[in-house]
Amino acid sequence: MEVKFNPFESTASEKVRLAIQKWQEYLVSERRLSLLTAESYQEDLKEFFTFLLDYLGKEADLRDLENLKITDFRAFLAWRSEQKISKASIARGVSALKNFFRFLMRERLIQNKAIMAVRSARPNKILPHPLSADQAGKFLKVAQEMQKEHWQGLRDVALFTLMYGAGLRIAEALSLNIKDVPLDQEAMVITGKGNKQRLVPLLPAVRKAIQKYLEGHPCPTPDAPLFVGARGDRINPGVVQRAVRHIRYAMNLPDTVTPHALRHSFATHLLQAGGDLRSVQELLGHSTLSATQRYTEITLQDLDRVYKKAHPRS
Repeated sequence: MEVKFNPFESTASEKVRLAIQKWQEYLVSERRLSLLTAESYQEDLKEFFTFLLDYLGKEADLRDLENLKITDFRAFLAWRSEQKISKASIARGVSALKNFFRFLMRERLIQNKAIMAVRSARPNKILPHPLSADQAGKFLKVAQEMQKEHWQGLRDVALFTLMYGAGLRIAEALSLNIKDVPLDQEAMVITGKGNKQRLVPLLPAVRKAIQKYLEGHPCPTPDAPLFVGARGDRINPGVVQRAVRHIRYAMNLPDTVTPHALRHSFATHLLQAGGDLRSVQELLGHSTLSATQRYTEITLQDLDRVYKKAHPRS
């Protein structure tokens, strides 16, 4: 599978750029990472080569990458820290670099294991910030009002209703074609991370929102992308993220409200309503229960807050 991305024209040699292109294709076709994840890794790699351009005084080539020592990688981490980059972003950057260097060694382009000894600071534990049920309802209403074109407003409502009503990741929702959503059924199959499939509910409110949007869809054929932009192409995640920022500003919500917050809200509201952890794990497509357990911390926080506010012995 060919993956198109912006080349590193001014920060790496031609051979390095070709290696990066192959790595990108490997991430998507063999590792089965989403395009969104691959793009994030790409941005981390751009930061690394921007650093090397100044650090080495020239475009980095394969020999330069092979000669890098652990002190050089630590210098990069220090440079990132000086830019006030979050620990989570730095940790993701280290992960991207390790992945890239493993690929270079696998392809016998270089031999350098120094990056494998680098340990970045552990990210601070950040709990998800779900919307309340009332906020989720208002969020959908504002989404339709924000778009100038009526059908695009219906598209955003359908997309956000699906993400909130089925707990989908943004990449999962945007990868759907029209035929993937059986509006006459109560459930649908989603292909998530690692190409793993799971069954998620297709609630009446979700089916209604999608059906209403499809009435104005520019090209409502079965094989067409479900969610499209103004030109009829599959909508870009950046467009969705920008729309959420506008809604967030209009509703005076914190920066923690991102497209992924709809998925958090889905999980949290299920647990608050008495859903069991194993079922929520299956619906979210988490490979381990520990990934789902963080939502129990949120519901316990809510319970503690209610207790302290209302109980006479609190």
